[in-house]
Amino acid sequence: MGQTCKVLAFDFGASSGRGIVFEYDGQTLKETEIHRFSNDPVMVNGHLYWDILRLFHEIKQGILKCMSGGHHDIEAIGIDTWGVDFALFDEHGTMMENPFHYRDTRTQSMMELADQKFGNSYLFEKTGIQFNFFNTLYQLMALTEQNPEALQRAKRLLFIPDIFNYFLTGEMKNEYTIASTSQLLDAHSRRWCTELLDKANIPAHLFETPVLPGTVIGNLRSDICEELGCPAVPVVAVGSHDTASAVASVPAEEGENYVYISTGTWALLGAELDSPLINQTAFAHNFTNEGGVEEKIRFLKNIMGLWIIQESRRQWQREGKDYSFADLEQKARASRPLASFIDPDHDSFATPGNMPEKIRRFCRETNQPVPETEGEVIRTAAESLALKCAHAVFGLEEVFGKSIDVIHMVGGGIKDTMVCQFIANASGKRVVAGPVEATGTGNAIVQMMALGKIPNLASARKVVQNATPTKEYLPQDASLWQQAYQRFTSYLD
Repeated sequence: MGQTCKVLAFDFGASSGRGIVFEYDGQTLKETEIHRFSNDPVMVNGHLYWDILRLFHEIKQGILKCMSGGHHDIEAIGIDTWGVDFALFDEHGTMMENPFHYRDTRTQSMMELADQKFGNSYLFEKTGIQFNFFNTLYQLMALTEQNPEALQRAKRLLFIPDIFNYFLTGEMKNEYTIASTSQLLDAHSRRWCTELLDKANIPAHLFETPVLPGTVIGNLRSDICEELGCPAVPVVAVGSHDTASAVASVPAEEGENYVYISTGTWALLGAELDSPLINQTAFAHNFTNEGGVEEKIRFLKNIMGLWIIQESRRQWQREGKDYSFADLEQKARASRPLASFIDPDHDSFATPGNMPEKIRRFCRETNQPVPETEGEVIRTAAESLALKCAHAVFGLEEVFGKSIDVIHMVGGGIKDTMVCQFIANASGKRVVAGPVEATGTGNAIVQMMALGKIPNLASARKVVQNATPTKEYLPQDASLWQQAYQRFTSYLD
């Protein structure tokens, strides 16, 4: 426990990625960001794809910077990414085409078709997964309808972090936490639901029994080592779904009655359980049972997070208004509070486009004051996100039959202090924010667990607690936000 351990964590979000070196000396955890890059999807012939080879190039650049920055002594590499998306590989191990982006529109009507064919109650009973139009199940159903020849020719399916692990090591493995986002895994057995695969005409041979976080996938390929001048270190399957890594780093006290929010493009809000919670109340609230580190269950809800604010900023940039996020927060703070609301998870906000106009259209169609200025648009989005998070917290309390004491917020979204305060106001709960690099931190501590440097998840969270400064937000303006919540819920589907 006293020996220094150094690992390299690659964390890919839906809009950016980073490579971070983490160093642990048995007491303290130190992080050094060595590489940051954008993650830009590409629209081709009406479909949205991930530029997977460029992203792999960025991994190589991160390893090069790691070596040139004096970190030749890293002992492992781990990769986490967003969920659900995948690529197919043929019998030669060649990727058949770039992975589709989860916001691509080809899955339209697939949720309805799945309900007709299988029944949503059956799907939830088997998988315990929240119903989202982009789930892997619906993507594969679209493929069986639109390009069945590809499925017939494919030999393996790899999710995004599995792809990077394969490119680095030559080993094709499916990792548990990323597989659990697919709506194809049996929540109880933690194995592929072959009954569902058969019903959906999805070939079972595409999948391998998932490996658990902390499994060594393999060592870096010799050609990678030669190209980048790096040692043949092991590549570890971490909590490969970024939320699984983020949740692993939540610096909660043992026994604390808390929920977490992993914030960024999405807001993932939930609790950590020892086993799946699949019942009618969870089904009615559309909660999900995804895999976590040490075979925990992340019982949570996917909420559209800062995506709406990010996409609004992109629209204004296209119009020649290059506002920073700080500029927009300042404008929002100066705008009238609690004037209008949107449902952040409404279908109209799920895809790219002119987000400010989509917000105005929603408000017009629901007979609310229409936010015209940039500040009014951002305030509407931020307050609505906070109220949607509060709605999910209250739903969790109903499912669990008890009150929640504290909300732990982690991830890059906590830099938006206005949203953190709004969530405290809307929920009436104490909010503790930190760490910012939660996903990278969770990625690193699982690598260290795999290397035997940290014994278990409970010990790892103690390490994070000691290393992480946090900021506390207490509820304000309780009566105003309670009144706003009643109005807000009338606009939900």
